[in-house]
Amino acid sequence: MGPVQWGDVPSWVAAIFAGGAAWFAYQTIKSQRQQIAEQQRFIAEQSTNLALERSELCAAAEDRKWAQARQIHMHHRQAGTINDSEGNVIGPDCWIVTVQNSSGSPVHRVDVRFGVAYLASEAYEIPPSAVHGPNPGEPRARPVHLLGAGRAVRFLSQRWSAATVHNNRPCLIFTDDNGVRWEVDSYGKLEEAPEAGST
Repeated sequence: MGPVQWGDVPSWVAAIFAGGAAWFAYQTIKSQRQQIAEQQRFIAEQSTNLALERSELCAAAEDRKWAQARQIHMHHRQAGTINDSEGNVIGPDCWIVTVQNSSGSPVHRVDVRFGVAYLASEAYEIPPSAVHGPNPGEPRARPVHLLGAGRAVRFLSQRWSAATVHNNRPCLIFTDDNGVRWEVDSYGKLEEAPEAGST
């Protein structure tokens, strides 16, 4: 056997160390990729959970926002038509609108609009037991600035011809206890009212 080729031994040792370093670097990168993938999955799950929680909170807040407004009720009817002995209409007609606050909090700036141009001509605070009855109640200025919990108020339109009354249906407008302005049309549709002056 001849002498060892030392020049080759350092090359082999360097190659072994380089291979070990490459294997260690590969394992490190593989481990980091797994950690990153796990972190990305965790972040995605947390984002999904947060989005669900946010949507549930928004839905609950929206329900709370509408809760009081849904408890303000408007009852309306036409009245006052006078007929002659032959059944012909000879007198004016008007809307009678009763607003009842069935919520546990007051509402503010309560008023009734008829069609797009007319406001109520009279307002009366009435006992809740008279919501559907003839009790005229106590006169109030309109808009009614405060309608307490469990209270009721009645609005009257001007007296018009039957056709004008028919074409100018009532719309209730009020502000809830949180400052949100609402309107309820004669068919019971509730929606947020645009602020005065907005288009």
